Amino acid sequence: MRLRKKPNTFEKLENFSNFVTVEKIDSSRAGNWKKFFGNDNKIFVELGFGKGDFISQLAEINPQINFIGLEMEAEVVLKAARKIQEKNLSNVKLFVFDVNHIEEIFAENEIDRLYINFCDPWPKKRHAKRRLTYITFLQKYKKILVPRGEIHFKTDNRALFDFSLEQFALANFQVSEITFDLHANEPPENIRTEYENRFSAEGVPINRCVVTV
Repeated sequence: MRLRKKPNTFEKLENFSNFVTVEKIDSSRAGNWKKFFGNDNKIFVELGFGKGDFISQLAEINPQINFIGLEMEAEVVLKAARKIQEKNLSNVKLFVFDVNHIEEIFAENEIDRLYINFCDPWPKKRHAKRRLTYITFLQKYKKILVPRGEIHFKTDNRALFDFSLEQFALANFQVSEITFDLHANEPPENIRTEYENRFSAEGVPINRCVVTV
């Protein structure tokens, strides 16, 4: 569900300009992300990070990793930015950005891991190409991920999960750690998103897998 547009959101985001950017497809970033962070650490990217619970927790316990969050909704970016600031995290960069253009801001073999958590399932068949696990998106991810790079995928939507498994196979990706009920035997290292907590409380099973390029 999209948040109601609030006035002055972009002005408020300027208060976090040291780690939040309203991206206008700056292709000069491609190949230069480690310089942007000022280190040679691995780069993990979350697509559609929402209110930032997942990326902020993950970055906090993995200070040796650079994290980039891409999210279209400025209102939720603002909520996430406040969490990043509260935790005083220096290894996170957030971008108001359309994932459709992801290959324009990353170079080949630049990203080590992608996280796709509870993306919009676009349930109507005619909207299949908009799903973040559709083959055309997977081809973009394959280009920017390092060899043997990973995609970690979670969703409450079983139909989307089944569709995604088919798309991963079509892209010749290797799939492992498949589960149709993650919380039935939840691993201690699992970090829950806002949606994950809500769906779990409602008794909805969580689907998860790891995809290797």
